[in-house]
Amino acid sequence: MSDGAKTRKAGWVGRLWRLFCRAAGLFLLLSVLLTAIYAWLPPPATPLMLLRLLDGHWIHKDWDSYDDISPHLARAVIAAEDAKFCSHRGFDWEAIEAAWKRNQQGKRIRGGSTISNQTAKNVFLWPHRSYLRKGFEFYFTALIELTWSKKRILEIYLNVVEFGPGIYGAEAGAQAHFGKPARELTRREAALLAAVLPNPIRWSASKPSDYIRNRAGTIQARMNEVPDPTGDPCPRVPR
Repeated sequence: MSDGAKTRKAGWVGRLWRLFCRAAGLFLLLSVLLTAIYAWLPPPATPLMLLRLLDGHWIHKDWDSYDDISPHLARAVIAAEDAKFCSHRGFDWEAIEAAWKRNQQGKRIRGGSTISNQTAKNVFLWPHRSYLRKGFEFYFTALIELTWSKKRILEIYLNVVEFGPGIYGAEAGAQAHFGKPARELTRREAALLAAVLPNPIRWSASKPSDYIRNRAGTIQARMNEVPDPTGDPCPRVPR
């Protein structure tokens, strides 16, 4: 390779590196800015909402403050999705290790996801599973755990999580499935909503299959092990 060719190659490499650094810097700036904004203001929409909209499902959502959502629902989702929510810093390493071992045996990538992981994914990222998205999910999970309280993480989760096609958040879920506001949900209704979270497109809280009824019963039993989340789900967790 001639000296001129080497110089041109070095020039291209340098430009690509500078472009990469600028893109990475812009990403970091925007991600920190959005996280700071969402610490105080509701996310207007999520990537999943926009994708469902393209599929023909209109967006049904209403923001409720944490205190306007039945504590039964907070208790139910912790019992169903993340029993260690108040004791971890965003990552359940035992569950991650178990999921990693399962993933080595099959093609499907499975979670070990905490409520913090799911909140980061729902608010900032696309829904399809891949190791690339998991990497971004780890980054955003660490970011929200550093900047948001556990109460804020759960509040946002309860307001953006999907409870059916085009149905997002506790208020829309309660109205669509039980015809009542989220603050009036009973233990059983809360458990049914939590039971469909793994696949709210396939399952229905208001028309539960035998599997969902049984799963809801298991969640109700586990709810007894979750401390009363009224006011703050994790009051003793230092920030």
